[in-house]
Amino acid sequence: MSDEMVAVITGANRGLGLEFARQLAGRGYRVVITDRDDRISDEAAASFEREGLAWNYERVDVTADSDVARIGDALRQNFGRADVLINNAGIQGDPGIPEHPEDFAIGTFFKAKPETALRTMNTNALGAFRMCQAVIPLMRKRGYGRVVNIASGMGQLADMKGGWACYRMSKTAINALTRIVADEVKGEGILVNSACPGWTRTQMGGATATRSVEEGADTIVWLATLPDDGPSGGFFHDRKPYAW
Repeated sequence: MSDEMVAVITGANRGLGLEFARQLAGRGYRVVITDRDDRISDEAAASFEREGLAWNYERVDVTADSDVARIGDALRQNFGRADVLINNAGIQGDPGIPEHPEDFAIGTFFKAKPETALRTMNTNALGAFRMCQAVIPLMRKRGYGRVVNIASGMGQLADMKGGWACYRMSKTAINALTRIVADEVKGEGILVNSACPGWTRTQMGGATATRSVEEGADTIVWLATLPDDGPSGGFFHDRKPYAW
């Protein structure tokens, strides 16, 4: 049984996921970095070791039931707990990275392929679905947990537009998952929220995105460390409620 707070982050071998891990480790959490790669990148490992941060690495493909079951077992055996889950693993799905915000309407729905939609939903939405089912039972045993699902303004029904259909649908589904799980664990000390990090300079966001990874990570780390009277079942951007 570990005395350290344990934070599990999917898709954390680079970009935003790695920044979530770095910031939480800096706050004293042992971070369990998961990714579908076979190992943590040399650069990431070196930076964590240089800063004396506590971390473990587990290979997890969130589309594989066996991988997700294995991470649940590893958490139970190695730590006996999980205090934070950040569901960050995701794919772009639709082709092309926009150079400007007005270009997000590329990839008309009428050219989207059902198999692309299935692959995107399986990673972005059902990956979080699987991880919640595997990790939240550990939180329920301790009566404490923080779950943050990485959504996007592109999944807002309030401002839904054309283009990027597969990605948009997957992120709308993430918000639905957030509301469902938050309601089912209400009153158990577990807070479940969605967050939009904004258009961030990562491999997916591209070099012309408007935010640094530090700026993109801020709201997510805030939600992962909420006090007991914090919100649950919400969708946030820049630490403020965001229209669904």
